[in-house]
Amino acid sequence: MRLSEQQAAFTLDLAKLIIFANEQGYNVVLKEALRTPEQAKLYAEQGKGIKNSLHIQGLAADIALFKDSIYLTSTESYKPLGDYWEGLNPQNRWGGYFTQHGGTIDDGNHFQRNPE
Repeated sequence: MRLSEQQAAFTLDLAKLIIFANEQGYNVVLKEALRTPEQAKLYAEQGKGIKNSLHIQGLAADIALFKDSIYLTSTESYKPLGDYWEGLNPQNRWGGYFTQHGGTIDDGNHFQRNPE
């Protein structure tokens, strides 16, 4: 599958995720999707991401989640969305399940599609 087709499938699933969240009583704000390689490198140097982020390919997005006008920041708050996301497609991965060196990475607001 071409990258543009993967990006389109990712975007469609992201729309489904936002609608699902809204149906569950959440409000979603899109925080960041596309990153330049330079921006990803800078984030990696600051310990806020990885140099080869899927944001560069247009296959990842970070969202902000609100419930009753309260900004939810804990990974656990995003878990229902993460489970829904991963159920949409076997290539979809939720940041709340990421691990590094045996520990969990706190990236609950991150949603991505692994390329084929």
